[in-house]
Amino acid sequence: MATRTAIWLIFVGVLVVAVATFFAWRAIGHRLGEFPASGPGQVAVRPFVREDGTSWTMFAGGQGLLGRAATQLPDSLSVLWKFKTGSEVKSSAAIVDGRVFIGSSDANVYALDLHTGQKLWSYATGDAVESSPLWIDGVVFIGSSDGFLYALEAETGQLKWKYETAGDILSAPNWTRSADGRETWILVGSYDNRLHCVHAESGQAVWTYETDNYVNGSPAVADGTAVFGGCDAMIHAVSLADGTRRTEIDSGSYIAGSAAFLDGQVYVGNYKNVFLRADVDRGEIVWTHTESKAPIFSSPAVTEDKVIFGSRDDLVYALRRDNGRRLWAFKTLGEVDGSPAVCGDKVIVGSGDGRLYMLRLADGREIWSYEIGRPIVSSPAVAQGVVVIGCDDGTVYAFAGRSPAGGTAP
Repeated sequence: MATRTAIWLIFVGVLVVAVATFFAWRAIGHRLGEFPASGPGQVAVRPFVREDGTSWTMFAGGQGLLGRAATQLPDSLSVLWKFKTGSEVKSSAAIVDGRVFIGSSDANVYALDLHTGQKLWSYATGDAVESSPLWIDGVVFIGSSDGFLYALEAETGQLKWKYETAGDILSAPNWTRSADGRETWILVGSYDNRLHCVHAESGQAVWTYETDNYVNGSPAVADGTAVFGGCDAMIHAVSLADGTRRTEIDSGSYIAGSAAFLDGQVYVGNYKNVFLRADVDRGEIVWTHTESKAPIFSSPAVTEDKVIFGSRDDLVYALRRDNGRRLWAFKTLGEVDGSPAVCGDKVIVGSGDGRLYMLRLADGREIWSYEIGRPIVSSPAVAQGVVVIGCDDGTVYAFAGRSPAGGTAP
């Protein structure tokens, strides 16, 4: 009898621990922004920014395109490795599971080892790859100027499917869930004037949304809505459920960069030198910033109280989020088309002057820079303390801090 009682108590204890563990992990998953991975037909999706800074799964770091890295950087960086491709690297990297995924204008998509830069695989498309990769659940999605969206196995580079549009794809893909949470959909803009929503597993179209001109930038995703600017000068807000229009807001000139989307607010610049904030629910512009003396192709990074972006007037600007007033401006020696990344109290951004800059977020003061010598249009990806960026010299560069023992971290 005593033995049976002991066994029963052990069983109850194991059950209690199992239940407690389940709810603890569930709570952690919600804090990290994970989606559930159980139930028929559901796809496990890792969080797009992990709190430990181990990944950067897409352009600008996450669905809202906020340009925030979940990692701190030291005050000085050194070259960790370089990888040479056959042409300019305007694509921006994704970093997941110790691998770097990036495109090149030599028409290839590359997978590299994060710590050594060794090539793990490459996949040849039909034209230049300026689009930036999106990683979801072991699959890399990326567009090409040959007009196709590609789905590649992250482990091997093997083609799963390709989806054809009627124009170049420079836009970086984003993703969303179907309304019932059972399917993953990929969103990408094309020079066929459309935003395409494609089933992640089958590569079949779910819906398309037509605009009046090229869709060059990437869609930002939040609150059941995809938001993007077009070369028709409009800010488009589209329902993710069915691709119907929520609103259009006239920016005054065509939009080449990607918008950031947070708390119902859109932040984006246009070709008439204007950077603006617009409210999707109200369908109107909240404020404009007009100090730039040249078009704005850079996509912004957005923090709790600041918006940071580059301009073709050679400046990096930081504005107040609430009213658009300038907090600081940093002068480079070339056009700033790339998008900045905020890493704790620092900003990383490349310039057409051939330099990668690290600035202090608080006041824009230069902390560190590295001269490559050729224009940098690519935007930085940051994970595990490593900064990865492409350059027009055809090279992918990785930078990291120095460890106390003199080695390169991590």
